[in-house]
Amino acid sequence: MEKFVSSREDMYGLASTIIMPESVWAASGHLENFTDPLDGKKFNTMFKSEAGARKGETTNVYLRPELAQGMFVNFKNIVDSFHPNLPFGIAQIGKCFRNEISPRDFLFRVREFNLMEFEYFILEKEWEKHFEYWRKEMWDWIKEIGINKDKVHESEVSKEELAHYSKRTIDFEFDFPFGKKELYGLAYRTDYDLANHKLNYYDEETKKTFIPHVIEPTFGADRTMLAILTGAYAEDELGGEKRVFLKLKPRIAPVKVAVFPLLKNKAKLVEKAREVYKMIKVAIPQLMFDDNGNIGKRYRRQDEIGTPFCVTVDFETLENDTVTVRGRDTGEQQRVGAKELLEYIRERLK
Repeated sequence: MEKFVSSREDMYGLASTIIMPESVWAASGHLENFTDPLDGKKFNTMFKSEAGARKGETTNVYLRPELAQGMFVNFKNIVDSFHPNLPFGIAQIGKCFRNEISPRDFLFRVREFNLMEFEYFILEKEWEKHFEYWRKEMWDWIKEIGINKDKVHESEVSKEELAHYSKRTIDFEFDFPFGKKELYGLAYRTDYDLANHKLNYYDEETKKTFIPHVIEPTFGADRTMLAILTGAYAEDELGGEKRVFLKLKPRIAPVKVAVFPLLKNKAKLVEKAREVYKMIKVAIPQLMFDDNGNIGKRYRRQDEIGTPFCVTVDFETLENDTVTVRGRDTGEQQRVGAKELLEYIRERLK
């Protein structure tokens, strides 16, 4: 539908046909109930505060809306301290704040969030090469942390929608259970920021001074965790019972191994289990000891938090020094010698 809008009344009339039925629109009251779409107002998306102890002698300050500028203003310090050759990068992780007009969509329209970001400084003539390099690196990262690559899609941002500082931007979107949402971004920021900060770079080999260009890979930390968790959530049937488990990639599981004595009231089993626990902990600190409840419930608890391996010390252990190792994904169990246990687990955590 196309309609030329030339007045406030035209805009509200158009909105009434698109947003809500006529009966609802009429019942909503007069025009003053709605923000005027043509009044030219600009929304402030930065959080403003004051710095200074004495009233009336304060300075206006703003919570940072992004990480990028902190790295750009430190560019000269990095160059003067380390004298790096191009290309080189600065990375940062931290909180950002935006005065979101209408917070919604869980953690996708929030006023406080965590970002991970690189500013990668390059020669202008090489921007396409480095853009493709970081594009590949971001796909490798997605695979490395266990996000399903089939649920990630590249979206080229059109020229009309590019940020004012960007010459090219790609969004990486993930198929969340509630729809496709942006996960990461890759932007070519040209020399926009360094030029505005009046910062340049002296090449000690060519003896030339110039302003580098920038490739910026951006990662949403909160969104990364959500993508990992929603992608790892799984349901199946094991031993005739339904179970829920987190199919986390072993290398990112918060608990990698759980050690159990078969029975908590048998001193020799508990003692041996503690011995196995200490042996594993030297090399794999992400470890848990659990002797509470029957063995089946202990397995289920570990499944729910994504622990890849459970090691059970039983009466056979006391006879031949072997333990039962249970895999999370299949529930299959295998006897492994206590002396070979550490190498067995290490190999499967890669």
